[in-house]
Amino acid sequence: MLNSDELRLFLAVMREGNMLAAARRVGVDHSTVARRLTNMEATLGARLFDRSPRGVTPTPAAFALVSHAERIESELLAAMSSVAGRDREVEGTVRLATPEAFASHLIAPRVAELRERHPRLTLELASESKAASLSRREAEIAVMLKPPPKGRFVTRKLADYRLGLYASKAYLAREGVPTGRGDLSRHVFVSYIEELAGFAEMIALDQLLPGAAIVFRASSSAAQHAAVAAGMGLGVLHVFAAAEDERLVQLFPESMPESMPESMEVWRSYWLVMHADLQRLPRVRAAADFLEEVTREMRERL
Repeated sequence: MLNSDELRLFLAVMREGNMLAAARRVGVDHSTVARRLTNMEATLGARLFDRSPRGVTPTPAAFALVSHAERIESELLAAMSSVAGRDREVEGTVRLATPEAFASHLIAPRVAELRERHPRLTLELASESKAASLSRREAEIAVMLKPPPKGRFVTRKLADYRLGLYASKAYLAREGVPTGRGDLSRHVFVSYIEELAGFAEMIALDQLLPGAAIVFRASSSAAQHAAVAAGMGLGVLHVFAAAEDERLVQLFPESMPESMPESMEVWRSYWLVMHADLQRLPRVRAAADFLEEVTREMRERL
């Protein structure tokens, strides 16, 4: 029979892609990982990985086993949390992967409330432009700009939010205030590095102004915000962040008079995504509930 230690090593190899990294992840040496994988293959009567000097490649048998192994792993985690939770508060660590602006402006300012509610719960906030892999357990919870296309995930919409076209007061004093869409062709812009954007939904400038003259690109929304505020050019920024910056002016917002040119705002959505096998863990439920509460209270600002 397979045992849980062998399955844990197997999942580590699947997630890391090589035995050395898997060994570091679980705290054993490389030879132990290799030996136990060989034992697993003998028990199953099937080869799990093709080995070569370049590393290991999962076989169809490995892909068939991985979903079962993840369910066993999740059940063991749930059992441990359930039993431990009978005598203690919610505790442990939850890693939350979110877009940078969501993390910086919505979650980080409120995280002390989660600490007060669950003193033994540690939140790790991974704010990146790329989408985290929940299947590889890079995070327990992710906030995404669209639901994942497939997989054993639980997905709920958190809220819609707006992106708007902004310029600094200093830039407008120097270059003049654009009076319409046609006038924007004489201005320069700040935007994302497209190949480093984790979601196509991050690139809103192309939707508003195809072919805009871009003079600065960044993978960070905070860097773009700073560049626009410093007068580098115009940029499409998160309204909930830019509205608090007195250096910035929004151009052609949705609230402008009907006699003005069309709005230069774009709507996007935040989605809460969890792996189905982890949603019952008390620490994951507590963090997910906190996220939903924060976004519900912030919807008007979003």
